[in-house]
Amino acid sequence: MKLDAKSVLAPAAILFAICIVVAAALAGTNALTEDRIAQAALAKAEESRMVVLPGAEAFQESGDGTHYIGLSKEAPDGGAVGYVFETESKGYGGTVKVMTGISTEGEITGVVVLSHSETPGLGANAEKESFREQYQQPVGNLAGGIQVVKFQAPNEGEIQAMTGATITSAAVTNAVNSAIEMYQDAYASEGGK
Repeated sequence: MKLDAKSVLAPAAILFAICIVVAAALAGTNALTEDRIAQAALAKAEESRMVVLPGAEAFQESGDGTHYIGLSKEAPDGGAVGYVFETESKGYGGTVKVMTGISTEGEITGVVVLSHSETPGLGANAEKESFREQYQQPVGNLAGGIQVVKFQAPNEGEIQAMTGATITSAAVTNAVNSAIEMYQDAYASEGGK
């Protein structure tokens, strides 16, 4: 079989034209949805802040940009009811991003796993409320941070590892411990506020 320029160039030109049309369609779709995606991400972040710090009515970014301050009209001390920290740690499948709420009294009020690449059915169980509610403890009693335990009932300052997902349990715990450190650095000198 003899190849000539027409038999090679014609299919290549058609494929090139298809690629141009598809790329233009993707660029157009991205341009149309970019604002909506950004708005959805902001709404999800705000919703997550409300979950981890339920007493807050609004949030304001801290002066140094490291966390959010939860505000309420019902709160003393200028309206602050707590603080929200976003931290991350290395899990089994990649980075685990966590949002932690800590009240002005120094109590962890909630934890939300924002994103992860953990194994479905194992590490992905970190999103379950039954696992996340273990973190709701006073920060003042956690000098060494929260510890992960296996095969025993957890005491104060400990959480029970998820079965088959100890690495993910440790990753979420490390992220929460980072939030505790940030809180203590910023607010411990204020007597828990």
